[in-house]
Amino acid sequence: MDKLSENWISEGWIDFEYKKYVLLAYLKTVNKNFQAVKLYPALTELITHHQKLSHLDQNRNQLKLALPKKLEGVDFKKMKISYKNKMEEDDIMKELGDIIVYSLPKIKQQIEEGKSIYDFIESHLEIEPVGLTPIYQKEGYALLSYNHSKDVYIYRYQINLFQNSMDRFRGIALRFVESVKRSLTLTYEHIKMDLIKKFTDLPNPSTWKIQSAQHVPLEESFLPVSKRLLLQYVQP
Repeated sequence: MDKLSENWISEGWIDFEYKKYVLLAYLKTVNKNFQAVKLYPALTELITHHQKLSHLDQNRNQLKLALPKKLEGVDFKKMKISYKNKMEEDDIMKELGDIIVYSLPKIKQQIEEGKSIYDFIESHLEIEPVGLTPIYQKEGYALLSYNHSKDVYIYRYQINLFQNSMDRFRGIALRFVESVKRSLTLTYEHIKMDLIKKFTDLPNPSTWKIQSAQHVPLEESFLPVSKRLLLQYVQP
C-alpha cells in the first residue's frame, strides 16, 4: 500500500484486525522506501498520521472523563475514592481505542527510523555561499550536486512568511530551473553569472551550493533535506 488515507482509522470497516492489516501494509511500503533512502513524502505523512492519532487519543480520553460516573468505593489506606463509569464505551469506541493504542508506537518507531536517515543525509551535506552574500536573501538560487559528479541541479528558492494566532514561522519553496555540467570553465561562480544574465529580476542573487557526499535519491531525499538546511542558513 503506497499511501494511507488521512481518515484511514474511521473509514470503512472499524475492526482491529482489519485496521492492523491496513497499517502494517502501509508501513511495509514505507520501510521499503526508507531502505532505498527515499524519505519523502513518507516521513511527512507519518508525522501527520501520528499527530492526528495522538489528537484523537486525547479526545477519546476526554470523552471517557466526561462520562457520568458513580461511586464504587473508598480506599482509606490510600485515601483514594474510586469511581465507575455509568456508561461503558460502546464496541466502536473500544475498537478505536485498541487500534490507536496499537498504531501510535508502530508509527512512532517508523518516524524515528526516518529521522535517523534524515540525520545521516544531513550530516553528509556541505553548504556554502557562492560569491558574496547580498543583504536580500529571501530569493535566490540553490545549486545541488553530488561530490563525485559534474551534474549541478539548479533551483530557485523563495522564503515565505506564515503567521497564525500564536507565532510566525518561515517556509521555503524551491522551483527547478535547469541542470548543467560543471567543467574547468563552468565553475559555480560562472553558473551564478549565467543565472544573473538569464534572470535579470535578481541582479545580485543569494546563491548557495549544497553538495552531498552520499548519492541519495534527488527528489525524495537530497532536495527536501537541502530545503530545510538552506532555511537554517538564509537570513530572515
